[in-house]
Amino acid sequence: MTNKNHGIEKFAAGVVVGATLGVLFAPKSGKETREDLKNAFDDLVEKARNLKAEDVKAAIEKKVQEIREGLADLDKEKVLAIAKEKAAALKEKCNELVAYAKEKGTPVVEKTAKDVKHKTADVVRGVLEKLED
Repeated sequence: MTNKNHGIEKFAAGVVVGATLGVLFAPKSGKETREDLKNAFDDLVEKARNLKAEDVKAAIEKKVQEIREGLADLDKEKVLAIAKEKAAALKEKCNELVAYAKEKGTPVVEKTAKDVKHKTADVVRGVLEKLED
């Protein structure tokens, strides 16, 4: 048995189970339920006949390409460049926080803002060092 046939069998089994459960739990008479079940089986057979190897191949190739593109975005240099941009933005925000605290706050608020700035810088530095290794 080929993998293609095995996959079709799994698909068919899933459809059969789903259709059977749906029909059995529907509030209908036995005759209506049997007719619905027959129609579900006929629909399954028709869908299975319409499966084409080329469609499956194209879908798999598309997913593989999407994964490759995603992995390319994880390239170390790209990640490092993004991290450096974020680091610069964080530094600017910290500087703005300290300036605002100095202008509007008390020495205690200013000191706390400076502590936040330094701790943020330490974290950013650590991240960048890990990415550069």
